[in-house]
Amino acid sequence: MYEKVNPAHPDKIADRIAGAIVDLAYVESTNPKIAVEVLIGHGICNIVAESSVHIPVTEIIAAVERIAGNVIVNYHEVAQDAILAKNQAESVRCGDNGIFRGVPVTDEQRELSAIARDIYERYLTDGKYLLDNDRLIICQSHADGDDLRDEYPDAEINPLGDWTGGTDVDTGATNRKLGSDMADSVTGGGLHGKDLSKADVSVNIYAWLKAQRDEVPVELCCAIGDDVVDGRPYAEIVRIARDYIRQVGGFEKFAEWGLV
Repeated sequence: MYEKVNPAHPDKIADRIAGAIVDLAYVESTNPKIAVEVLIGHGICNIVAESSVHIPVTEIIAAVERIAGNVIVNYHEVAQDAILAKNQAESVRCGDNGIFRGVPVTDEQRELSAIARDIYERYLTDGKYLLDNDRLIICQSHADGDDLRDEYPDAEINPLGDWTGGTDVDTGATNRKLGSDMADSVTGGGLHGKDLSKADVSVNIYAWLKAQRDEVPVELCCAIGDDVVDGRPYAEIVRIARDYIRQVGGFEKFAEWGLV
């Protein structure tokens, strides 16, 4: 059983905005420290960023408008905690406590992810999809129901009828769709809106990649300040995650679909 949402879902729009802001931070610095929270809905986008670098508000507004259209942007930027920043200044050390799990992706999860991507290529609007054994549920806004029924004749298409979706109907918040992004690997840490020093990003990515490679579940834990995780220097964990983010095209692109 697995549910997937597409990049136009309000929560994913929030994740994408947060990712775009982290991308901007990496333009300003090779190793910024940043954490971004986004709440968007009904014409308003509220953003709070704790950041070691300043990002001009004009660039924030441009990123929001590119992703979410014309909305009112309230952006509040504060410096990262000075004590925490000092403790991380000398070396690359784990930026948070956490338990992290990587689980191999199942055939069912791959199938639904492929369906979601295929539908999104034609309908760039809010959509969510669920697969439970042979039961496929497709909820796609602004869609031709007959077209979808022709392609997926055994699926339940928009069970309550046509719908609009998007941030004019619902609010979106960062890291609220981790089940969609991580499948069985989901734990307490959110993937989006954070720099690579944060274990929520780097260790989650590392554990997921290791589970796919070895085809067995992986469980890791770390404490803030750790310089070794899973027998590797934390700097190496960060490098592996950085390579993955670059491979997918940056933090904003990563936020579109997550890990699955």
